[in-house]
Amino acid sequence: MEKSSPIQRSLESQPAEFAQSTQRVALVVQYVGTRLHGWQWQPNARTVQGEIEAAVRSVLGYAVRLSGAGRTDTGVHAAAQVAHFDAPSFIPAHRWADVLNARLPEDILIRASAAVADTWHAQFSACWRRYRYTLYTGQRPNLFVRPFVWHYYRQYLDQGKIQVALDAMVGHHDMTAFHRARSGKSHSWVDLQIAECHRQDTFLTVELQAKGFLYGMVRLIMGLVVKVGSGELTPAQFGELWQQGQRQQVKYAAPAQGLCLLRVGYDDHPFAQEVWFDTQPHFFWGPAVA
Repeated sequence: MEKSSPIQRSLESQPAEFAQSTQRVALVVQYVGTRLHGWQWQPNARTVQGEIEAAVRSVLGYAVRLSGAGRTDTGVHAAAQVAHFDAPSFIPAHRWADVLNARLPEDILIRASAAVADTWHAQFSACWRRYRYTLYTGQRPNLFVRPFVWHYYRQYLDQGKIQVALDAMVGHHDMTAFHRARSGKSHSWVDLQIAECHRQDTFLTVELQAKGFLYGMVRLIMGLVVKVGSGELTPAQFGELWQQGQRQQVKYAAPAQGLCLLRVGYDDHPFAQEVWFDTQPHFFWGPAVA
């Protein structure tokens, strides 16, 4: 018979009305997606939602439902995913980060936890999501960056051309060209708020921000935009392709390991900025030290 945890025993010893009072707890979650089958619970696979829900269940002795700000695919990382669940108020909300980290595997981490209003929702209260895709263009592979980048070494990628191509995507547009069949949305319209390309030596990053994305959209964009950077497509050709909704021409999604859910924005964010704002380290090569 499974032993109850100290917190379960404490809950059992409280007056019924106190033990039954609940609060909504928000979490900032980091995970390395390499060995995870995405965010959403699956019956026969390790997922972020599944692992955290199991950790909460081991504390409370019963199942809870964890809601996330976004659903990431197999192999995709997150620097500051946001989630929430309802739990007894007997446990202070700020303690949940430590309680869960003691029970979670090493590839999932709770950076912070906090109490939020009962009407606050990790998904529906969010104003935007921001993703970062990282490419490595060095001539030789490097084991220490491989889990977090797409090693695109065949040709130099022109940052300026990529930025020109991305600039045209900012705004409210029909993104049918990047609409996968498994998307849960009934339409293809996306309000892309920010699209930026940056280079640091042999590393190239693209950051895209929108209130919501189509399923797999960022990886499909990246699978095509590298053709602009390599000169295979001009920015104008790239624009014509997606503006005309030529889904049949978007045949390749960039590898999952280069993608990271960077952060989620709220009108009144429940966490201090240092907890969630830019917590995925940038890759770059500094000067060699003798």
